[in-house]
Amino acid sequence: MRTMTPLVVLLLVAGSARSEERNRFADVLALQEAVHQSIERAEPSIACVLVSRSKKYKAHAPLRPDEPGRLGRFDLSTVARSDPDYSALARLNLSDPNIVPESYGSGIVIDARLGLILTLAHVVRHATKIYVRLPGGRGSWADVHAADARSDLAVLRLIDRVPNLKALKLGDGDKLRKGDFLLSLSNPFAAGFSDGSPSASWGIVSNLRRRSTGMLSEVEPERRTSRLPLHCFGTLIQTDTRLNLGCSGGALLNLQGELVGLTSSLAGIAGGETPGGFAVPLNAPMRRIIEVLRQGEEVEYGFLGVTLMPDNTSEGHVAIDGVLPGGPALLGGLKGGRSELILSVNGTPVHNNDELFLAIGLNLAGSEVRVEAADRAQGAKWIRTVKLAKFPVTIEPVIASKRPKPRAGLRVDWS
Repeated sequence: MRTMTPLVVLLLVAGSARSEERNRFADVLALQEAVHQSIERAEPSIACVLVSRSKKYKAHAPLRPDEPGRLGRFDLSTVARSDPDYSALARLNLSDPNIVPESYGSGIVIDARLGLILTLAHVVRHATKIYVRLPGGRGSWADVHAADARSDLAVLRLIDRVPNLKALKLGDGDKLRKGDFLLSLSNPFAAGFSDGSPSASWGIVSNLRRRSTGMLSEVEPERRTSRLPLHCFGTLIQTDTRLNLGCSGGALLNLQGELVGLTSSLAGIAGGETPGGFAVPLNAPMRRIIEVLRQGEEVEYGFLGVTLMPDNTSEGHVAIDGVLPGGPALLGGLKGGRSELILSVNGTPVHNNDELFLAIGLNLAGSEVRVEAADRAQGAKWIRTVKLAKFPVTIEPVIASKRPKPRAGLRVDWS
């Protein structure tokens, strides 16, 4: 048998190395092409949300106190140049692409037919005028169709018809895992305020179910659940994609170009710079909330009607302190004794008060949930089906374009 010379061996090794290098380069090009395609699919649906909180519009485009979300248009041509407010109003004409807005963020088209834009509620909080600009310079003044401070989500409705709107395909944030590649499309530092063209970035999922703790110390423990937004209870996606001012309400995408989260520049842990950012996940609970807002309605969070032991860590479950008379828990068959533990909701274990609050609240009022409970003293377990009432939210006034009609002068709500 003939043996190969060292030169032949060297040539074969070199050829194999070149082949592996070509394969690796092809993989890189394939990944790059996937990124290109995802951005191209999503970009037409990304909006720049321009916001003013000025009171200068009041005399020329008054707001209606009974309809806080109806902000209306603003037409500078209706203001006389001799008006003392003309110069100030000209600087507040958000429809002018040459005007730098005082506040801005990002948004996503979720309904092309109705002209609905999904964004984060803090982007448009206390707005007096909103203008939405899309790629290509298309745009319209917008009203707040519905907003929910607890989830920090809001849906805007374009006042004028914008041609060629395209809704972004919704993905499943529940499928995200640490290390998944992500893309973001948003408008950092108002880079797209003049032409509506969003900027792209990419990174990975750093972690899941993260919480913002910056507000926790500001609210007394017994009122935390009624005062704090959901992202303080462990709902956020953490990503190493840097999210700067203006990125709030932008799109967090998977490599298929599907929306899996809404980026936020405010939801991160307070106290300093971070190498990445956070996003509100587009998972099943948030999709339920978005659907309510899409309908222009108030988000009504579920209420179980139990009082809990503070700092509840009893045996890794939630210990009940009592049940409210006539409340859902009592009507559903929970006993309410101090030896009673709540183990799970709809089959998902709950280990502390915050997890129980999320599991109940995110099912929304009127939902039926299966509550697994146990008696700590006797060791018995049981499952009860409970129909949830409405949790009292005290963060901010409700903005919803569709409210229940008053009956005999009174607005009917959950008891």
